[in-house]
Amino acid sequence: MKTVSPQFLKELLRGDGELALLDLREEGVFSRCHLFHARCLPLSRLELRIRDSVPRYGTPIVLVDDRGGRLCQTGAEKLADLGYDDLSVLEGGVEGWKAAGFEVFSGVNVPSKAFGEFVELTCGTPHLPAERVKALIDAGHDMVILDSRPMEEYRVMSIPGGIDTPGGELVYRVHELAPNPETLVVVNCAGRTRSIIGAQSLVNAGLPNPVVALKDGTMGWQLAGFRLDHGQTRSAPLPGARGLDKARAAAEAVGQRFGVKHISMSELGRWQAEADEKTLYLLDVRSPDEFRAGHLTGSRSAPGGQLVQATDEYIGVLGARVVLIDDTGVRATMAASWLVQMGWDNVAVLAGGLEGPLERGDGARVTAEIPPLDAAPVTAFELKAILDSGEPAAVLDLSSSLDYRRGHIPGAAWGLRGRFEALPLAFGEAGLVVVTGDDPDLLRLAA
Repeated sequence: MKTVSPQFLKELLRGDGELALLDLREEGVFSRCHLFHARCLPLSRLELRIRDSVPRYGTPIVLVDDRGGRLCQTGAEKLADLGYDDLSVLEGGVEGWKAAGFEVFSGVNVPSKAFGEFVELTCGTPHLPAERVKALIDAGHDMVILDSRPMEEYRVMSIPGGIDTPGGELVYRVHELAPNPETLVVVNCAGRTRSIIGAQSLVNAGLPNPVVALKDGTMGWQLAGFRLDHGQTRSAPLPGARGLDKARAAAEAVGQRFGVKHISMSELGRWQAEADEKTLYLLDVRSPDEFRAGHLTGSRSAPGGQLVQATDEYIGVLGARVVLIDDTGVRATMAASWLVQMGWDNVAVLAGGLEGPLERGDGARVTAEIPPLDAAPVTAFELKAILDSGEPAAVLDLSSSLDYRRGHIPGAAWGLRGRFEALPLAFGEAGLVVVTGDDPDLLRLAA
């Protein structure tokens, strides 16, 4: 297997060519220590995620694990079998990178979070602590609180009175929520990044209102001893005609300021024809509900706020072409302006984004071919009867460790598909093994 030294990889990362740096460890291990530009793609789910993450077979790929060992070897063999032909392993893995004197990072979505801190520092994004915002609320100040997270996060916990307005929707919808230019607009998230980017988006868009980010988001609110709401479903309305005109004008000015490029449908067709030579991502930045109602064939849902917050989860190849799509140009332009500032040079907004035939639904997940399984599924009732009968049987749960801890079939062992060599100890004398979990494709691969 071809290897690259930490020094050589460092030079590759400084270049402008395509590169997929894939860390094959599980997400929990990855989050404790990893390279800055690495994408977490666990070996246990490699076949299920690789085609969405790295769609072009000829992409240069460097694989990483702790020490450049078994995970990389197995991963390289799987990827070669799938047709990827430019594969290398980082010598010594993460430990070798550290030994060479290069920095490692903890956490997830690190490039986006580091960028958020850079934005606040360089732009002077205004913010207020929870205590000050609570005092303004109690005083009846003219203000609106916009929660920049997706609805599923907002429902879990939110600032009392806050309205769910995901980050990519802020410039698009804010004019309906704060038509009075004197109204204070407070943007929050769970922590920091989406609050900062959301507030600065409104500032960049020239919103006449005073705008601030809630310092440390819902976590800061809770740490200050204030009550959070749970189970709320308030959401920002779509813009009316006047609000949409304002949003379009604002987004156009932002696009010009940051050099956002636009391409036509015919140019997109050319890029798609070149997709075997240059990686292309086609990302729809509208809300998931709008995406399901109708989207361009081949596009993936990537809501704008989440795309900026977790770019590494949507774009697996550095140096790739990225085309952003929406219906009015507002949300795509705002998301593109941030990607450009993050250093993505080949980003463009599709002009007339949703013209032409559309398809409905969630969009097909592109996975590697999964071999047919010569085994009948077992129902919950059948499995219960087997376990009650005393027949030697074992249940293997392949859900996430968090989901396993929340609840699992009594007696089920938790496991990872990438670590099956340890399973005979868990199975004992079992004559039957039943795999269960949250992903049918993963279960078929595991079986």
